[in-house]
Amino acid sequence: MVRLDRLVNVLGGYGVRLCSRTDTRSAQLRSVAMPDAADSRVSGDVLLAVGAASVTEAVRWAVSARATAVLVRAGAEAEREASVAGASHGVAVLLVDPEVSWSQLAGVVYGLVLEGRETESGRGPTDLFALADTLADVVAGAVTIEDRLSRVLAYSRSQQAGDPARLETILARQVPDRLREVFQARGVFARLAATDEPVFVEPDPRHGLSGRMAVAVRAGRELLGSVWVTCGTPLTGTRHRALADGARTVALHLLRSRASADLERQVESDLVIRLLEGSADAATVVSQLGLPQKAMRVIAVRAHIGAELHAALLLAVEQATTGFGWSRPGRSTLLGNTLYTVLPGEPAAAAREWVAALQAALPSQVRIAAGIGAAAHAAELPASRQEADECLALHETGAPPAAPPTYDESWDDILLQRLRAAARTGRTPARGPVSALRRYDAAHATHYVATLRAWLEAQGDLTVAAERLGVHPNTVRNRMRRMSEVTPLDLDDARKRLAMIITLAAAGDDEPSRSNSAVRPENPGPSQGRKAE
Repeated sequence: MVRLDRLVNVLGGYGVRLCSRTDTRSAQLRSVAMPDAADSRVSGDVLLAVGAASVTEAVRWAVSARATAVLVRAGAEAEREASVAGASHGVAVLLVDPEVSWSQLAGVVYGLVLEGRETESGRGPTDLFALADTLADVVAGAVTIEDRLSRVLAYSRSQQAGDPARLETILARQVPDRLREVFQARGVFARLAATDEPVFVEPDPRHGLSGRMAVAVRAGRELLGSVWVTCGTPLTGTRHRALADGARTVALHLLRSRASADLERQVESDLVIRLLEGSADAATVVSQLGLPQKAMRVIAVRAHIGAELHAALLLAVEQATTGFGWSRPGRSTLLGNTLYTVLPGEPAAAAREWVAALQAALPSQVRIAAGIGAAAHAAELPASRQEADECLALHETGAPPAAPPTYDESWDDILLQRLRAAARTGRTPARGPVSALRRYDAAHATHYVATLRAWLEAQGDLTVAAERLGVHPNTVRNRMRRMSEVTPLDLDDARKRLAMIITLAAAGDDEPSRSNSAVRPENPGPSQGRKAE
């Protein structure tokens, strides 16, 4: 059984387009059928209209088969016919690119509909809850099934031997930090990692814990999660064996869920990469991803737990891609050590809210840095990705509490960043007035470079420049005169002034240094107000 929206999401990677009945996306699909000339009573929730001469004929077959959705091979010119026919007969019509083979589609559709499972979040089997209920009846205790990060995947309805700690865990959908610390201190997690045998956890009234029996859920050597049973004393006999056997059954469910989820993620990831690299018909890919044909933004994210990068990044990817594609605002992929998400919408605030929601959903010890590209249409997304990368670099070098920068607001910082990168690679002139003044400053402990920058930013206003430097205007005047003796400045030439401003920015001289009376006097003229140097 699978929901229609999930089927559409996966098939989008194969060039399949939903052309009608978007209101049926939550419909449950339990069976698949194909037309059979020898059997007019064919029925199923999904009809593969193999051999249909037109979309209208395929829809007519679907009505006869009492199908919710029908797949029919046709080009883009048939979209209007599909929309009209589907709406008229209450059938969701999925147009298949003629180049896609029926055998390829059939394998995907049969696999998803007959083998797929889903939860409210769009990942994992619904019958994991049924399994928890069955296991609770056998072991006579309340059961929770958790992943390897102690997040709740399923729990039994039974409240036998339930306690406050279990209730808190279920409500939070994960084991509270204080309980994890208790289990860690008692070596519970270490024992689960080392053995397949159930482990008993002693009661702890201070934490509302009446006692637990826990067993690892493992596939080969990989720890997938754990099963926990509330009990005051260790389980023995048949109940002990039932818990161990139940863990192996849970492992099979989780592996099936992972395979299904990985298929969806891979299809989505491949399409997003094609968008970001600009190597495909962007409008078509956007349609396959189920995104609207309007302005979008690229968000670049990196995540850390202390000095550890990879574990936190994988958690971020997991969170960004959890749920059906139709139920999530963005589409994501992992490239290198960066998570990229294409998010619909022009306002920068929406992108920042997405980043904030991602941070809030991750464990408290995970820290993320993010950059947001400017709003762009499908064909411009490669440029938005570059902008997001550069904004991410700004965020990583800034103060941690700062909001993720967006290119719209930070383009000037990006420009300066690019100039500095060019300067570091030797692509800016090594000689000129600024370089000469910098060498003179180093040799004579003067402040000519800072003075030149202050004068340029003040557009030649000696008073404003002096305020920025914290000196008397006459000091600035005398410095400017002496600077012109060191190197030709040509300050009357607007192009020369612009070139000097760019050179200062490329070298990273962002802030004029405040000089003081520690520098040697420079023979100022008559003082007015503040004493000149």
